[in-house]
Amino acid sequence: MFVVLSIALAVLAVTLLASVGLGVVQTGEERFDQAGQDIWVTADGVELTATGSIENPITDSHRLAADLERRDAVEQASPLAFHGVYVGTEPDSLELVTGLGVPNTHGDLSLESGTGFSKGDSHYANGTYNGPMSQEILIDPQTADRFDVDVGDTLYVGSSRSSATEREFEVVGISSAYSQFLGTSTVTMPLSELQTITGTTGTDRATYVTVTTAEGADRAAVSDAIQQSHPEYDVRTSEEQFESLLSEYLLVLASGATLVVLALVAGVALTVNTLVLVAVQQGEELAALRAIGLSRGFLAGIVGGQGLTLGLIGGLLGLLATPAFAFVLDRVAAQVVGFEDLLRTPPEVYLGGLVIAVGIGTLGAIVAGWRVARDARVDTLHA
Repeated sequence: MFVVLSIALAVLAVTLLASVGLGVVQTGEERFDQAGQDIWVTADGVELTATGSIENPITDSHRLAADLERRDAVEQASPLAFHGVYVGTEPDSLELVTGLGVPNTHGDLSLESGTGFSKGDSHYANGTYNGPMSQEILIDPQTADRFDVDVGDTLYVGSSRSSATEREFEVVGISSAYSQFLGTSTVTMPLSELQTITGTTGTDRATYVTVTTAEGADRAAVSDAIQQSHPEYDVRTSEEQFESLLSEYLLVLASGATLVVLALVAGVALTVNTLVLVAVQQGEELAALRAIGLSRGFLAGIVGGQGLTLGLIGGLLGLLATPAFAFVLDRVAAQVVGFEDLLRTPPEVYLGGLVIAVGIGTLGAIVAGWRVARDARVDTLHA
């Protein structure tokens, strides 16, 4: 029983880690594809959290975006800023969520309902920040449910609880574009207006300037050209930006891989020890079978068959447990990092788990069979 459980746990560890690894990669790729940006310009120190706490390292971001848009290979450049903001329908019931600032003309926010922002950025007013504020806001479906609001309703928004009560923003659309990318509840407003309510207009700060390249342009070549012109920033293609993000999870994945190795070693050791113990306990019976003419290979096959059987049973048990454990871990991951469906279990994951189980059983069978073939001698029989 303990052998079967050890093999099942080893298989479960493998399938769950593989599911997490695949999920991190596939989820990241999907989110970057949905963002629809070819190049990301930023600087060191960018670390987004679930509450939008982030350093916005790019200064004079509107000017930088305008400079990039003047390049023939660039179709659009958009400064993006993130900041924690307090949001709510009642002044005494405000919650901290991620605020995203984008240009009013930003074209990558697919709407599920509503008309979106008014065109033009009247508040920025060519860098003066003296124009009228539209006080328009887009929210994601989670935020809409959280505050029970829809298009046409209003929300208090501010960088603190006290300042939030001074401004109301009208919900002009619902979009999950950036909440899916960030994995957290997100409200989106014109960049200049987010900068105003967070007090960053003086330096025109942003987190990223994203670039969409012109049709047919080599994004890697465009990225290299921008990097040469702006060595003070980190310029990456969307693939490189994803790899940079993924590197933050490598330590977690490495720790998980270590646990998997330990689980595999424990499964092999327990299987081998149990089969060898069975062989020792059946020493006289096996010796008697040897005495009547059965070959050592046949005796080794008997014990080996036990190992394969234990491997298959333990493997199937681990595979059957995988969906349930993956579901629980997926819910935990959704609460911790904000991404749903983070664990992916394609057929290849189950096939790999079954191969591991058979491999453990086979290795145990080989070692135990060798022990049987060596010790099953006629002279060990008692009179």
